[in-house]
Amino acid sequence: MKDRTGTADKSRIDGASQRNRVKALLLVMPGVLWLIAFAVVPIVFLGIMSLWTSTIFGLSKTLTLDNYRSVASAPAYLLVLWHTLLIAAATTLLALIISYPMAYFLSVLKGRRKTVAVVLLFMPFWTSYLVRTFLWLPMLGRNGLINQALMRLGIVSAPIDWLLYNEGAVLLGLVYVYTLYMTLPIYLSLDRLDPKLLEAAADLGAGPFRALWRVMVPLSLPGILSGCIMVFLLACGAYVTPQLLGGTRGVMFGSIIAAQYMQTNNWALGAALSVILVAVVFLCVFTIGRRVRLNEVFLGVRN
Repeated sequence: MKDRTGTADKSRIDGASQRNRVKALLLVMPGVLWLIAFAVVPIVFLGIMSLWTSTIFGLSKTLTLDNYRSVASAPAYLLVLWHTLLIAAATTLLALIISYPMAYFLSVLKGRRKTVAVVLLFMPFWTSYLVRTFLWLPMLGRNGLINQALMRLGIVSAPIDWLLYNEGAVLLGLVYVYTLYMTLPIYLSLDRLDPKLLEAAADLGAGPFRALWRVMVPLSLPGILSGCIMVFLLACGAYVTPQLLGGTRGVMFGSIIAAQYMQTNNWALGAALSVILVAVVFLCVFTIGRRVRLNEVFLGVRN
C-alpha cells in the first residue's frame, strides 16, 4: 500500500514538474524567437554575405575568402580597428570616472530629491541621439560658443580650430552620449548597498577612501562591469558621432563599414568588416566572462 502511495505521489510530482517546465518554456519562447529573428539570423546572414563577391551587377553568391584577405592585406583597416578599440576603451574609462560619483550622489539622496535628480539625469536623453550630437557643432565650432567665450574673456585672440573634427571631439561626444548607460547600472548597484556596511567599515577604522575602495567598489562591481561592457560595445559601433564630430581625423570602424554600403557599393566587404568587428567585440565580452560570471555582470547576482 505504501509503495503504491509513494509511486502515485512521485508521479504527481513528476507531472507537476513537467507542467512547470512547459510553462517556463512557453514564457521564454517569445523572447527566444525575438532574439533568433532579430539577432541570430541577421548575424548569420551577414556572415554568409561576407563570403560573397561584390560586382558591378550586384552580389555574386560564389563563396570566397577574398574579402577577408583584402582586410588582412590592408593595414589601414586593421589600424582603424585598433584606433576604434582605443577610443572605445578611453570612452569607457572617462564615462566610468564621471558616472561613479554621479551614481553615488543619486544613491544617497532620499525621497523627492532622488526622483527629481533621476529625472534630470534622464532629461537630456529624451531628445534624439542625432540632435544631442549636433549640439556640439555650434559649441565647438570656429564661431561656436566656446570660442566666442574665450575671445570675449581675452584668453585667445583668434578662434581655436582644434576643438572640432578630431579624436578629442569624437571622444567628448561619445562620453556625453553614453554616460547614462554607465551611470544607471552603477546607480542600481549602489542603491541596493546597505549603508550599515560603510558604517561598520568606519567603526573598524577605515577612512572614506579605504571604505570606498575596499567596500563600496567591490560590492558595486557588477554594476561597474555592466556599464563598462555596454559603453564599450556601443562606442565600438559608433557611426553618427565620429561622422559629425570627427572629420577625417576621427574616423572609426563604423564609418569604414558604412562607406562600403553607401559609397563604394561593396556590400560583401562591408559584411566582412562587420563580422570582424562583431568577432572582436564578442572576444572582449568572452574575455570578461572568463573572469566574471555574466549573471553577476548583468543581474548583479553572486553565487
